[in-house]
Amino acid sequence: MHFPDDPRCGHFISRPTESPEHVLIGFGSDEGVRRNGGRPGAAEAPDLIRTALYKLTPDPTQFSAHVSTLVNTIDAGNIECTGRLEEDQEALGLEVGRWLKQGVRPIILGGGHETAYGHFLGYVEANCPVHIMNIDAHADVRLLKNGQAHSGSPFRQALEHDSGLCNHYSVYGLARWSTAKAHLDYLEKSKASYCWDHEVTRKTFDHAFDVLQHSAMLTLDVDAVSAHEAPGVSAPAVYGLPLDTVLHGCFLAGQSAKVRSFDIVEVNPRFDLDHRTVKSAALCAWHFLAGASQR
Repeated sequence: MHFPDDPRCGHFISRPTESPEHVLIGFGSDEGVRRNGGRPGAAEAPDLIRTALYKLTPDPTQFSAHVSTLVNTIDAGNIECTGRLEEDQEALGLEVGRWLKQGVRPIILGGGHETAYGHFLGYVEANCPVHIMNIDAHADVRLLKNGQAHSGSPFRQALEHDSGLCNHYSVYGLARWSTAKAHLDYLEKSKASYCWDHEVTRKTFDHAFDVLQHSAMLTLDVDAVSAHEAPGVSAPAVYGLPLDTVLHGCFLAGQSAKVRSFDIVEVNPRFDLDHRTVKSAALCAWHFLAGASQR
Protein backbone atom coordinates (compact mmCIF):
# COMPACT_ATOMS: atom_id res chain seq x y z
CA MET A 1 0.00 0.00 0.00
CA HIS A 2 1.31 3.43 -0.99
CA PHE A 3 0.62 6.50 1.16
CA PRO A 4 1.33 9.83 -0.61
CA ASP A 5 3.02 11.22 2.51
CA ASP A 6 5.31 8.18 2.84
CA PRO A 7 7.19 7.72 -0.47
CA ARG A 8 9.83 4.99 -0.71
CA CYS A 9 13.05 4.75 -2.71
CA GLY A 10 11.42 2.41 -5.21
CA HIS A 11 8.92 5.08 -6.20
CA PHE A 12 11.83 7.12 -7.59
CA ILE A 13 14.42 4.55 -8.70
CA SER A 14 12.01 2.75 -10.98
CA ARG A 15 11.30 5.88 -13.03
CA PRO A 16 13.11 6.03 -16.40
CA THR A 17 15.46 8.92 -17.00
CA GLU A 18 17.33 10.06 -20.10
CA SER A 19 20.49 11.03 -18.24
CA PRO A 20 21.03 8.59 -15.35
CA GLU A 21 23.78 9.03 -12.80
CA HIS A 22 23.56 5.53 -11.31
CA VAL A 23 22.35 2.16 -12.53
CA LEU A 24 21.41 -0.95 -10.54
CA ILE A 25 22.55 -4.26 -12.03
CA GLY A 26 21.82 -7.67 -10.53
CA PHE A 27 24.31 -10.54 -10.90
CA GLY A 28 22.80 -13.70 -9.47
CA SER A 29 25.79 -16.02 -9.66
CA ASP A 30 27.15 -18.32 -6.98
CA GLU A 31 28.92 -20.83 -9.24
CA GLY A 32 32.18 -19.32 -7.99
CA VAL A 33 31.12 -19.98 -4.39
CA ARG A 34 30.39 -23.60 -5.27
CA ARG A 35 33.79 -23.98 -6.95
CA ASN A 36 35.44 -22.47 -3.88
CA GLY A 37 33.81 -25.01 -1.56
CA GLY A 38 31.37 -22.51 -0.05
CA ARG A 39 27.65 -22.85 0.58
CA PRO A 40 25.49 -21.81 -2.41
CA GLY A 41 22.57 -19.42 -2.10
CA ALA A 42 24.05 -16.00 -2.97
CA ALA A 43 22.49 -16.26 -6.44
CA GLU A 44 19.13 -15.58 -4.79
CA ALA A 45 20.21 -12.27 -3.25
CA PRO A 46 19.96 -9.59 -5.98
CA ASP A 47 16.17 -9.43 -6.21
CA LEU A 48 15.77 -9.55 -2.44
CA ILE A 49 18.30 -6.74 -1.89
CA ARG A 50 16.60 -4.71 -4.60
CA THR A 51 13.19 -5.20 -2.98
CA ALA A 52 14.54 -4.22 0.45
CA LEU A 53 16.19 -1.09 -0.99
CA TYR A 54 12.96 -0.11 -2.71
CA LYS A 55 11.12 -0.23 0.62
CA LEU A 56 13.47 2.19 2.37
CA THR A 57 12.54 5.86 2.63
CA PRO A 58 14.63 8.69 1.19
CA ASP A 59 16.68 10.50 3.83
CA PRO A 60 14.22 12.95 5.48
CA THR A 61 17.09 15.20 6.61
CA GLN A 62 18.38 15.60 3.03
CA PHE A 63 15.15 14.78 1.25
CA SER A 64 15.38 16.86 -1.94
CA ALA A 65 19.00 15.97 -2.64
CA HIS A 66 18.45 12.27 -1.95
CA VAL A 67 15.33 12.12 -4.10
CA SER A 68 17.18 13.86 -6.93
CA THR A 69 19.84 11.14 -6.82
CA LEU A 70 17.20 8.39 -6.71
CA VAL A 71 15.32 9.88 -9.66
CA ASN A 72 18.57 9.74 -11.62
CA THR A 73 19.11 6.08 -10.70
CA ILE A 74 17.72 3.45 -13.05
CA ASP A 75 17.30 -0.28 -12.60
CA ALA A 76 18.73 -2.30 -15.50
CA GLY A 77 17.51 -5.61 -14.08
CA ASN A 78 19.68 -8.71 -13.81
CA ILE A 79 22.39 -10.17 -15.97
CA GLU A 80 21.18 -13.56 -17.19
CA CYS A 81 23.55 -15.99 -15.48
CA THR A 82 24.01 -19.35 -17.17
CA GLY A 83 26.26 -21.10 -14.65
CA ARG A 84 29.13 -20.82 -17.11
CA LEU A 85 31.00 -18.49 -14.82
CA GLU A 86 33.63 -17.09 -17.15
CA GLU A 87 31.00 -16.25 -19.77
CA ASP A 88 28.75 -14.70 -17.13
CA GLN A 89 31.62 -12.54 -15.85
CA GLU A 90 32.35 -11.38 -19.39
CA ALA A 91 28.67 -10.44 -19.79
CA LEU A 92 28.76 -8.44 -16.57
CA GLY A 93 31.96 -6.73 -17.72
CA LEU A 94 30.36 -5.68 -20.99
CA GLU A 95 27.36 -4.22 -19.14
CA VAL A 96 29.45 -2.41 -16.54
CA GLY A 97 31.82 -1.10 -19.21
CA ARG A 98 28.92 0.22 -21.26
CA TRP A 99 27.73 2.35 -18.37
CA LEU A 100 31.21 3.46 -17.32
CA LYS A 101 31.82 4.80 -20.82
CA GLN A 102 28.69 6.94 -20.42
CA GLY A 103 29.84 8.33 -17.07
CA VAL A 104 27.14 6.40 -15.18
CA ARG A 105 28.05 4.71 -11.89
CA PRO A 106 26.98 1.04 -11.69
CA ILE A 107 25.80 -0.47 -8.40
CA ILE A 108 26.01 -4.25 -8.76
CA LEU A 109 23.96 -6.53 -6.52
CA GLY A 110 25.64 -9.97 -6.28
CA GLY A 111 25.99 -12.87 -6.16
CA GLY A 112 29.15 -14.46 -4.84
CA HIS A 113 32.44 -12.58 -4.79
CA GLU A 114 33.14 -13.82 -8.30
CA THR A 115 30.96 -10.79 -9.09
CA ALA A 116 33.96 -8.56 -8.42
CA TYR A 117 36.01 -9.96 -11.29
CA GLY A 118 33.15 -9.38 -13.74
CA HIS A 119 32.87 -5.91 -12.22
CA PHE A 120 36.60 -5.33 -12.86
CA LEU A 121 36.20 -6.50 -16.46
CA GLY A 122 33.95 -3.47 -16.93
CA TYR A 123 37.04 -1.31 -16.45
CA VAL A 124 38.86 -3.44 -19.00
CA GLU A 125 35.98 -2.89 -21.41
CA ALA A 126 36.15 0.87 -20.74
CA ASN A 127 39.99 0.82 -20.86
CA CYS A 128 40.11 2.62 -17.52
CA PRO A 129 42.80 2.07 -14.86
CA VAL A 130 41.24 1.33 -11.47
CA HIS A 131 42.10 1.05 -7.81
CA ILE A 132 40.12 -1.87 -6.37
CA MET A 133 38.93 -1.26 -2.80
CA ASN A 134 37.59 -4.33 -1.02
CA ILE A 135 35.87 -4.49 2.37
CA ASP A 136 36.33 -8.14 3.27
CA ALA A 137 37.48 -10.60 5.92
CA HIS A 138 39.34 -12.52 3.19
CA ALA A 139 42.02 -11.47 0.70
CA ASP A 140 40.42 -13.46 -2.16
CA VAL A 141 43.72 -13.89 -3.99
CA ARG A 142 43.61 -17.69 -4.20
CA LEU A 143 44.98 -19.55 -7.19
CA LEU A 144 42.52 -20.75 -9.81
CA LYS A 145 41.20 -24.28 -9.31
CA ASN A 146 41.98 -26.51 -12.27
CA GLY A 147 42.27 -23.36 -14.35
CA GLN A 148 38.82 -22.15 -13.28
CA ALA A 149 37.91 -18.90 -11.55
CA HIS A 150 35.94 -18.91 -8.31
CA SER A 151 34.77 -16.63 -5.51
CA GLY A 152 38.18 -16.72 -3.81
CA SER A 153 40.24 -15.68 -6.84
CA PRO A 154 38.89 -12.37 -8.24
CA PHE A 155 41.63 -10.04 -7.04
CA ARG A 156 44.53 -12.26 -8.06
CA GLN A 157 42.87 -12.38 -11.48
CA ALA A 158 42.53 -8.59 -11.57
CA LEU A 159 46.09 -7.95 -10.39
CA GLU A 160 47.47 -10.37 -12.98
CA HIS A 161 45.18 -9.36 -15.85
CA ASP A 162 47.05 -8.77 -19.11
CA SER A 163 45.61 -5.26 -19.37
CA GLY A 164 47.51 -4.08 -16.29
CA LEU A 165 44.50 -1.89 -15.49
CA CYS A 166 44.34 -2.81 -11.81
CA ASN A 167 46.79 -0.23 -10.54
CA HIS A 168 46.28 -1.06 -6.85
CA TYR A 169 44.28 -3.39 -4.62
CA SER A 170 43.34 -2.47 -1.04
CA VAL A 171 41.49 -4.75 1.34
CA TYR A 172 39.96 -3.54 4.61
CA GLY A 173 38.90 -5.96 7.35
CA LEU A 174 41.19 -8.96 6.93
CA ALA A 175 40.80 -11.54 9.68
CA ARG A 176 44.06 -13.15 10.76
CA TRP A 177 42.32 -16.51 11.25
CA SER A 178 40.99 -16.38 7.68
CA THR A 179 44.13 -15.26 5.87
CA ALA A 180 46.70 -17.79 4.69
CA LYS A 181 50.34 -16.73 4.99
CA ALA A 182 50.80 -17.42 1.27
CA HIS A 183 48.01 -14.96 0.50
CA LEU A 184 49.49 -12.33 2.81
CA ASP A 185 52.87 -12.82 1.13
CA TYR A 186 51.19 -12.40 -2.26
CA LEU A 187 49.65 -9.08 -1.18
CA GLU A 188 52.99 -7.82 0.12
CA LYS A 189 54.68 -8.63 -3.19
CA SER A 190 51.89 -7.10 -5.30
CA LYS A 191 50.44 -3.66 -5.91
CA ALA A 192 48.35 -4.14 -2.82
CA SER A 193 47.76 -3.00 0.75
CA TYR A 194 45.67 -4.35 3.60
CA CYS A 195 44.18 -3.42 6.94
CA TRP A 196 43.32 -5.97 9.65
CA ASP A 197 39.78 -6.08 11.01
CA HIS A 198 40.75 -4.73 14.44
CA GLU A 199 42.44 -1.75 12.77
CA VAL A 200 39.44 -0.62 10.72
CA THR A 201 37.51 2.38 12.10
CA ARG A 202 35.43 5.14 10.59
CA LYS A 203 38.65 7.19 10.39
CA THR A 204 40.21 4.44 8.28
CA PHE A 205 37.65 5.10 5.59
CA ASP A 206 37.84 8.88 6.08
CA HIS A 207 41.52 8.67 5.16
CA ALA A 208 41.16 6.04 2.43
CA PHE A 209 38.65 8.00 0.38
CA ASP A 210 40.29 11.35 1.10
CA VAL A 211 43.63 10.30 -0.44
CA LEU A 212 42.25 8.52 -3.53
CA GLN A 213 44.16 9.71 -6.56
CA HIS A 214 42.64 7.58 -9.33
CA SER A 215 39.36 6.02 -10.39
CA ALA A 216 38.27 3.36 -7.91
CA MET A 217 35.71 0.58 -7.61
CA LEU A 218 34.42 -0.50 -4.22
CA THR A 219 33.47 -4.11 -3.58
CA LEU A 220 31.80 -5.09 -0.31
CA ASP A 221 31.76 -8.69 0.88
CA VAL A 222 29.08 -8.63 3.54
CA ASP A 223 30.89 -11.40 5.43
CA ALA A 224 33.20 -8.64 6.66
CA VAL A 225 30.37 -7.59 9.00
CA SER A 226 29.96 -9.31 12.37
CA ALA A 227 27.68 -12.35 12.14
CA HIS A 228 25.21 -11.02 14.70
CA GLU A 229 24.46 -8.16 12.29
CA ALA A 230 24.88 -10.14 9.04
CA PRO A 231 24.25 -13.84 9.67
CA GLY A 232 23.10 -14.71 6.15
CA VAL A 233 26.36 -14.85 4.20
CA SER A 234 28.40 -17.54 2.48
CA ALA A 235 31.07 -17.50 5.24
CA PRO A 236 29.78 -15.83 8.44
CA ALA A 237 32.27 -13.93 10.62
CA VAL A 238 32.06 -14.64 14.33
CA TYR A 239 34.11 -11.47 14.78
CA GLY A 240 33.89 -8.79 12.13
CA LEU A 241 33.43 -5.11 11.42
CA PRO A 242 30.52 -3.19 12.98
CA LEU A 243 27.80 -2.49 10.43
CA ASP A 244 27.94 1.19 11.37
CA THR A 245 31.59 1.39 10.25
CA VAL A 246 30.82 -0.32 6.94
CA LEU A 247 27.83 1.97 6.29
CA HIS A 248 30.10 4.97 6.88
CA GLY A 249 32.50 3.60 4.27
CA CYS A 250 29.65 3.11 1.79
CA PHE A 251 28.48 6.70 2.33
CA LEU A 252 31.98 8.09 1.75
CA ALA A 253 32.36 5.96 -1.38
CA GLY A 254 29.15 7.40 -2.77
CA GLN A 255 30.33 10.88 -1.91
CA SER A 256 33.71 10.42 -3.60
CA ALA A 257 34.05 11.59 -7.19
CA LYS A 258 36.82 9.01 -7.63
CA VAL A 259 34.63 5.98 -6.87
CA ARG A 260 32.99 5.05 -10.16
CA SER A 261 31.19 1.84 -9.18
CA PHE A 262 30.15 -0.34 -6.26
CA ASP A 263 29.21 -3.97 -5.72
CA ILE A 264 27.66 -5.81 -2.76
CA VAL A 265 28.29 -9.55 -2.59
CA GLU A 266 28.04 -12.79 -0.61
CA VAL A 267 24.61 -12.24 0.91
CA ASN A 268 23.09 -15.72 1.25
CA PRO A 269 19.33 -15.57 1.90
CA ARG A 270 19.12 -19.30 2.65
CA PHE A 271 20.92 -18.70 5.94
CA ASP A 272 19.49 -15.29 6.82
CA LEU A 273 17.44 -14.46 9.92
CA ASP A 274 14.39 -12.25 9.42
CA HIS A 275 16.03 -10.89 6.23
CA ARG A 276 18.53 -9.17 8.52
CA THR A 277 21.47 -9.51 6.11
CA VAL A 278 19.43 -8.62 3.04
CA LYS A 279 18.30 -5.46 4.82
CA SER A 280 21.88 -4.67 5.83
CA ALA A 281 22.97 -4.97 2.19
CA ALA A 282 20.11 -2.69 1.13
CA LEU A 283 21.26 -0.17 3.74
CA CYS A 284 24.74 -0.25 2.20
CA ALA A 285 23.28 0.64 -1.21
CA TRP A 286 21.10 3.31 0.44
CA HIS A 287 24.14 4.88 2.11
CA PHE A 288 26.10 4.86 -1.14
CA LEU A 289 23.28 6.74 -2.87
CA ALA A 290 22.88 9.07 0.12
CA GLY A 291 26.58 9.86 -0.11
CA ALA A 292 26.22 10.50 -3.84
CA SER A 293 23.47 13.02 -3.10
CA GLN A 294 26.01 15.03 -1.05
CA ARG A 295 28.67 15.25 -3.77
